[in-house]
Amino acid sequence: MQQLANVLAAGDRRQPVRGGEVWLVGAGPGDVELLTLKALRAIQQADVVVFDRLVSPPVMALIPDETLCIDVGKSMRNHTLGQDEINQLLVDLAQAGHRVVRLKGGDPFVFGRGGEEMAHCQRYGVPCHIVPGITAAMGCAAASGIPLTHRDLAQSVRFVTGHGAQGEPDVDWSALASARQTLVFYMGLTHSEHISQRLMAHGLSATTPVAVIERGTQPEQRVLTATLGSLALTVTREKVKTPALLIVGEVVNMYQGESRRHSRQTPPCRGKQSERPLLTVG
Repeated sequence: MQQLANVLAAGDRRQPVRGGEVWLVGAGPGDVELLTLKALRAIQQADVVVFDRLVSPPVMALIPDETLCIDVGKSMRNHTLGQDEINQLLVDLAQAGHRVVRLKGGDPFVFGRGGEEMAHCQRYGVPCHIVPGITAAMGCAAASGIPLTHRDLAQSVRFVTGHGAQGEPDVDWSALASARQTLVFYMGLTHSEHISQRLMAHGLSATTPVAVIERGTQPEQRVLTATLGSLALTVTREKVKTPALLIVGEVVNMYQGESRRHSRQTPPCRGKQSERPLLTVG
C-alpha cells in the first residue's frame, strides 16, 4: 500500500489535477479492478465528475462523497443532454475554476466521443488531459477467454461502430468480410440482424461464429454463442440487453463456457449508499 501511495504521490507532482482543467477519463468496461491508477487519482481529486450511464457502480463508489456528480448518460432514445451541450458544460465548469473529470465507460477515444469533447475544450483554451481506459473489446474478450487475435485464426482485429449517425452502421462491408480477422461491434445489438445480413451478403459464411457478451467483466456478465445466420434469433430469444458487444470470427470457437472461465469479477458494492451531491441534467 505504501508503494501504491508513492506512485499516486509521484503522479500528483508530475501532473497535478488543477482547477480550470478537464480530464477525460476512461472508467474501463465495468470491473473496478481494471481502472487505472491515474484514473483513480483524477476522480478522487475532482470537484465535479460528469459521468456516463456505462460507468459501473463500483467505479462510481470511488468518487468522494463531497464531489458533485452530474449524470449526462445517453441511451438509445433518452439523452439527458445532447453532445453539444455536454461539450459546453465541460468548458463552463472548467472556466468556473473547477477540477473537472469527464468519466466515460471504456476508453474516451474508442467510440466515446472523447475527441469531440477534447476539441471543444481546446477551442475555448481549456486544458484537457486524456486518461485511457481498457476499452470494452479488450475487457470483454479477456473476461470471456476469447482472444481477439490468434496467429492461426486472426491476423487483425477491427473495432466497428454498430450504430451510425442515421441508425444502421455505414461501413465498408466488403472490407469487413475479409477472412482471418476478428470483428468487434460496439453498440451493435439493435442492428444485429442488419450486421449479420450485410456480412453474409459480402461473403462471410452463415456459419461464422459470433459471441454476444452482455455486461462484460461485471458480476452479471453473460456470454452467448451463435453464428451469423442465427445471431438475430439468438439476440431476440435470449432477450439480450445493452450494454452488449458482438465479436465475430473464428476466435469465438476458443470460448469454453462460463464453467471453465476463470472469474475476474468483483462482488457488487453492498456498502452504505453514498450521500454525495448528485445532479441529473435534463
